[in-house]
Amino acid sequence: MRRRLLAAAVVAAVAVPVEVVATPAAADSAHPAVVSTNPVDWTPHVLDGTVWSLAVVGDTVIVGGAFTKVADSQRRITLARKNIFAFGLHDGEIRTFAPQVDGAIYSLAAGDDHTVYIGGAFKSVNGTGQRGVARVSLRTGERISSFGTRVNWGDVRSLATRGDRLYVAGTFSAINGVNRVGLARLNATTGSVDQGFDARLSGPGLKRVRVEHFDVSPDGRKLIAVGAFLRSGGHDRTQVALFDVGGPSAMLSSWYTDAYKPPCMKGFDTYLRQVKFSPDGAYAVIAATGRASSAQKLCDSAARFETRAGGRHNPTWVQRTGGDSLYAVAVTGPAVYLGGHQRWFDNPYGTDGNGPGPGAVSRPGIGAVSPNTGKALPWNPTRSRGVGVRAFLVTSQGLFVGSDTDQLGREYHGRVGMFPI
Repeated sequence: MRRRLLAAAVVAAVAVPVEVVATPAAADSAHPAVVSTNPVDWTPHVLDGTVWSLAVVGDTVIVGGAFTKVADSQRRITLARKNIFAFGLHDGEIRTFAPQVDGAIYSLAAGDDHTVYIGGAFKSVNGTGQRGVARVSLRTGERISSFGTRVNWGDVRSLATRGDRLYVAGTFSAINGVNRVGLARLNATTGSVDQGFDARLSGPGLKRVRVEHFDVSPDGRKLIAVGAFLRSGGHDRTQVALFDVGGPSAMLSSWYTDAYKPPCMKGFDTYLRQVKFSPDGAYAVIAATGRASSAQKLCDSAARFETRAGGRHNPTWVQRTGGDSLYAVAVTGPAVYLGGHQRWFDNPYGTDGNGPGPGAVSRPGIGAVSPNTGKALPWNPTRSRGVGVRAFLVTSQGLFVGSDTDQLGREYHGRVGMFPI
């Protein structure tokens, strides 16, 4: 692909009128400082499985994943909660909210009127068939029947609301019978597919095209997606693509990077796991796995990319773990938080089997890096590593963490915890 792409050449990739709506974006909120290393004591505990997703609606935190039991903060009361539950944002009190969902929930997005959108590998909600994505009342736990959207197969891995629109991503190839490969935009009320918004993702030679994760910029004008794809429309976009979604028409941006073209370990159709915009929308950070430590590749790394200008981009900085996976990222201004099952940061010369290299610092399971340099910050609460952190949720109070282990900040916290500002 040429180094500079004419904007006119990519306009045809996607085209649909978009109304600019002044509502909260999917991108993380700004914090005034790095959060504490001492997690609060009042969050409840998930007693088994994995927490995959977190969202907040009003004064309620919703937790999604693959689990069956939860307990209050003191572990005196145990409740059955399959794949989803909710608790108070300020006191951790477990809500009565308990919809019946028959599969893992990988993604959540806040809805209006005390509702939440759920996405995952389920096929029914409260006994009614609805595959992959649904809308649920936080007051009653009932499925909102007017939102009847279904994916054709596979799952939904990422969700975000923007005004009266809901963005949906995953492994599907159609929604409500309309062809949409891995990424779609819906009417947030009815669930109908936006007929004009089509990313036209493809992956010649890949077993299955999917979008692993995406984020929407704070001003609502850009969407960045990562996953197992190689093209968008007629244009090369290896594992990452940026779309302009805030003007009179939506289109594939001329922004691109070749940084993720080199393969990692054989068998990874994508090694990108999560992407988040900065609070000002000037850059995005991508977290990756790959199982192939290399100072020349972006396997097992986090990387910052500037997003305001078009054309070809290399990473501004790269944080390498030396062979351990990163799965989650949050960007708050003072810090970029990274979670996975890593043992070290600042470890470009280390390897998975041979330990840390020169300059490496211990950051088991969770850590923070400078948004300007990508170097490790002193923040080092530690966590039991397991497979890794799967979800961060930034609120005005602090940083919520969802994972698959029960130790955070050297304290017992069953798969959920919160570091306060």
